Amino acid sequence: MNRRLAVLFAIASGAAVGNLYWAQPLLDFIARDLRTDTAAAGWLVTATQLGYAIGVFLFVPLGDLLDRHRLVPAALLCSAAALVATALAPTFPVLLVTLGLVGLTTVSGQILVPLAGDLASDHERGRVVGAVVSGILIGILLSRTVSGLIAGAAGWRAIYVLAAAVAVVLAVLLLRAIPAIPPRDRLSYPALLGSVFSIVRRERVVRWSLVLGGTSFAVFTMFWTALTFLLSAPPFSFSVTQIGLFGLVGLAGALAAQRAGRLQDRGLGLPTIGVAWSLVLVAFVIAGLGARSLVLLVVAVLLLDVAVQGHNITVQTRMFQVDPSARSRLNTAFVTNNFLCGALGSGLTSVLWSAGGWTAVTVAAAALSGFALTVWAVGRRSALRLERP
Repeated sequence: MNRRLAVLFAIASGAAVGNLYWAQPLLDFIARDLRTDTAAAGWLVTATQLGYAIGVFLFVPLGDLLDRHRLVPAALLCSAAALVATALAPTFPVLLVTLGLVGLTTVSGQILVPLAGDLASDHERGRVVGAVVSGILIGILLSRTVSGLIAGAAGWRAIYVLAAAVAVVLAVLLLRAIPAIPPRDRLSYPALLGSVFSIVRRERVVRWSLVLGGTSFAVFTMFWTALTFLLSAPPFSFSVTQIGLFGLVGLAGALAAQRAGRLQDRGLGLPTIGVAWSLVLVAFVIAGLGARSLVLLVVAVLLLDVAVQGHNITVQTRMFQVDPSARSRLNTAFVTNNFLCGALGSGLTSVLWSAGGWTAVTVAAAALSGFALTVWAVGRRSALRLERP
């Protein structure tokens, strides 16, 4: 796993996962264009994340069964087709369906992450996985900025056309770059999917880790979905371009992911998780107080992204150590769980926003953060400890 291949994996993973977030800073813009209300537009995020959770569950385990040299480019080409369909969607219901298909097909990044873990040596796995996941995080954050800039200049459909073209280019590059690796298991497809549940049932550390990962993604999605609603309304009344620029503040999260991977390599993963959840809780307290303060919102974004991204790469790398022969399936469990919880979070945000606005969302997210911190405190002495190196 040389540096050049790691960089390509990071870029491809970031570009792929960015497809899930193009719509997030554009919700108000899309709602006006397709004549629906902003709260209803929040379901676009939910549809994309549900599609992604299903896609990850159905396709990512194939990384333990098929040659990823061909699997990754095929996933990228399917994603390109779904992106073109989204760009052409004439109505809001059709857009919900096409964005669900975008989520279903944009799984290549989650096939590349365990592949990076397979190609890396034991002493540098946390660093390598952290580097690839940092590409995913940069893709998530920059997608909001790029989406806002392009939509402000050429309309919201243009970003999906551009993303489709990028997916095709990356499919060609990865077809040439990914080495052919024989599959480790010879299972039927139903048995392969069933083995994902078997691993979760068998490994207690995996179950506890899924609780932490899912909660972190739920509160992360709640924050960013609600932030779009907040910034598009008075007293801010920001344009889609200005809202998208908030993604740049969170780029520190990518650096946190790399550092967290190194801390895991040094055996400091569990303390890192506890510190991360403490910072998440502080971030939501600051966010709750900052409904009319741009400075406090920027501080909250910075803290939240550093904490959540550092937390997720630590939990993910630890899970890869549970069973090296099943990293794709472990990643399937982790990511499917995360995005199901993220979809619940974005759906809950629409309900909370209608009921109590920004205050209701931040209070609920802070309560969930307190729950996760309690889970970590209870589990760190036994349930969250790895039994195998």
